[in-house]
Amino acid sequence: MMTHWLHRFFNALGFYTRIPCPAWVDYSNEQLNRATLFFPLIGYIVASACFAVFYAFSTILNPELAILLSMVFGILLTGAFHEDGFADLCDGFGGGWTQADVLRIMKDSRLGTYGVIGLCSILAIKWQALVSLLPWMFISLLIAHSLSRAWAISLMMLLPYAQEDLVSKSKPIARQWHRWDMVGAWIFAVLPLFLVPWWVALSLLALGALHTLWIAPWYQARLKGYTGDALGAAQQIHEISIYLLLAALLPLTAIGV
Repeated sequence: MMTHWLHRFFNALGFYTRIPCPAWVDYSNEQLNRATLFFPLIGYIVASACFAVFYAFSTILNPELAILLSMVFGILLTGAFHEDGFADLCDGFGGGWTQADVLRIMKDSRLGTYGVIGLCSILAIKWQALVSLLPWMFISLLIAHSLSRAWAISLMMLLPYAQEDLVSKSKPIARQWHRWDMVGAWIFAVLPLFLVPWWVALSLLALGALHTLWIAPWYQARLKGYTGDALGAAQQIHEISIYLLLAALLPLTAIGV
């Protein structure tokens, strides 16, 4: 049983990051499909690595530049997996009218104006939000990277897969979801919330639920479901929203509110 979990964990790690994984791992579509359980756990790893880079550079550079370098490292570590999805979604939703047009534009490897503007905007907002979260940097990264991934994959429970395309990079994880995998993923996702006051944790969960109730019908209307790029975009939307809410609430905890 432990071997099965290891195979699934390394499938998730190899798919969602650029971290080298052991050669003995059974890499298959089925293993990757069941690796959804570890998606928020991958968030722990990415958050910890980004914080380590921030901490190292903050000893010799100003904090703002150290944060920017940690963001660049995070993008390299994940291969811009989710940022790519967000940019593709911006291009597709900005330039397409019908479902077919939106999906065709999203699959185009070229980056358009909407994608460039959207990606630059969300990265700039993320940078400034993290600057305001300097006293709570590690906690913020840990919560945002794990919780945003849990909310993103939860769309798989609410929507059908929109693109029956065997060459889609998300196809292995898009066929089906498993109840206990989702339960396990959410356990990983909520654990970091115990590091903040209960009312902050509830606010974050409420924000995520509201976002999901907005994103799900939006995707259904435009895509007739979800795609891998749509899940990546949802992760980025949730992540940036978590940073903004934490930036608004955590300073209140410092003054005893």
